[in-house]
Amino acid sequence: RWSQYRSFVRPSPELRVPWSASVSVSMQNIKCVVVGDGAVGKTCLLISYTTNAFPGEYIPTVFDNYSANVMVDGKPINLGLWDTAGQEDYDRLRPLSYPQTDVFLICYSVISPSSFENVRSKWYPEISHHAPGVPFILVGTKVDLRNDKEAQRKLMEKGHKAIQSDDGNGLKTALGGWKSLECSALTQEGLKQVFDEAIRCVLESSKKPQPKRSKCSIL
Repeated sequence: RWSQYRSFVRPSPELRVPWSASVSVSMQNIKCVVVGDGAVGKTCLLISYTTNAFPGEYIPTVFDNYSANVMVDGKPINLGLWDTAGQEDYDRLRPLSYPQTDVFLICYSVISPSSFENVRSKWYPEISHHAPGVPFILVGTKVDLRNDKEAQRKLMEKGHKAIQSDDGNGLKTALGGWKSLECSALTQEGLKQVFDEAIRCVLESSKKPQPKRSKCSIL
């Protein structure tokens, strides 16, 4: 079982100088909360990003917090990553992690049409209610399985098909999200971009003078 709080340093490739205590720019704290249906890969997403290791079994999450010191576009960031449980049993407990959130990642699996539908019917309404004005990013997970023959067969048996990039982009536009991204925790395709864009979302939103706090969400 992963520890309740894990701290690590993960400099971005954009950083051309070594990370050191001599960095004069003050570090900005960003809170990123990951939501979505159970078993879409939220915990795997965080573990793969923070440890470069893919977990071999599914363990339903209650809450796990991670902290990362990263450098994005030359700015040092302390990225607080909050994992949440998607199961209905935690619907009353989960919103306790939402206060002071800077950006949400709303996750769905590209091989689970129901998880994609729940972005609109459950997850967007939930974060809009409990954390109005906070930006979000849509994140399609498990892209390594989109063209997998066995995964395709199971979808076809139910009369379904895999979610495509255009589907995610369309939903992002309809809901007013920051971006729609896709990734694989297994192969790490697109994985780093998800968290870099979450940070950029917050940094860009903070530049815009607004009467109320802007919203950042990743689906």
